[in-house]
Amino acid sequence: MDVFWNLPPVSRTITALAVVVSALGHTGMIDLMYYVFIRQYVFTITMIPQLWRIATAFLITKPKFGILMDPYFLYQYGSGLELESSRFSQPGDFFVYTCFLATVITVSASLFLCLHTAFTLAEAVPGIEGDYPCVIRSPVIRKTNKGLRGIVLQRYIFLQALSLAFAYTYAQDNPTRQVSFFIITFDARYLPFALLFLTFIMDGGDAALTQATGLIAAHLYDFLTRIWPTFGGGRNFIFTPRIVKQWFGAKPGAAQQRGYGTAYQGRTPADDRPTARTTGAAPAWGPGRRLGD
Repeated sequence: MDVFWNLPPVSRTITALAVVVSALGHTGMIDLMYYVFIRQYVFTITMIPQLWRIATAFLITKPKFGILMDPYFLYQYGSGLELESSRFSQPGDFFVYTCFLATVITVSASLFLCLHTAFTLAEAVPGIEGDYPCVIRSPVIRKTNKGLRGIVLQRYIFLQALSLAFAYTYAQDNPTRQVSFFIITFDARYLPFALLFLTFIMDGGDAALTQATGLIAAHLYDFLTRIWPTFGGGRNFIFTPRIVKQWFGAKPGAAQQRGYGTAYQGRTPADDRPTARTTGAAPAWGPGRRLGD
């Protein structure tokens, strides 16, 4: 347990939850259909919104070999960023980055799924058509629940997209670092495309397109926080709120071990320091004399 609690907090938490939820789901102990992202169940006024699906969709891996590889890739590049990247030097920076990625991935994937089903000639869903997003414009072909389970797990889980986003940012920070991908070694700049190609080969085009939303999210973060402020003269509107810093133990003078050295939390900004008050007595200044008199 001491080893676990010494790991980077955000990466260890997501990885541990992903292993637990996926193991319970793929062994049949829980029904993952209640945890995947289905837009009609989240953004609705006809029933109580199932908001937990927004978070749990990032905690479900692919079955079989994916339950090992997906958490591995997630932790490998997430912890590398959380510990070593100068982008996230202050407590809570990586948490805000992860929340930004999750928001963009969710929105992008929702739009993609709607457009995809709107232009599909047939949608394989059982039960009530209104329970599934964007299928009312297309004919319905009835299939078994087993077939639907594969379709939903392929399109409505976002852990692979989050892993790809971590890998993209990691590659931006370390473009020439050598990484090993199974038995192949190459520069890290090619890592995101290798992960995307692997998903395309193993799971098909729909899963690869859903995973590609991670590239969109990571590049948008890079553009808003680095490219636009540095080269476009714009302002960086993505910052870490003080309350988030406090969640991660930001105290004046606190030391953090980073991959590039030890970082110390700065003191309270001047505009947040207590304002000094006068007591009514003016200071007694001595007579002014020139130096040497």
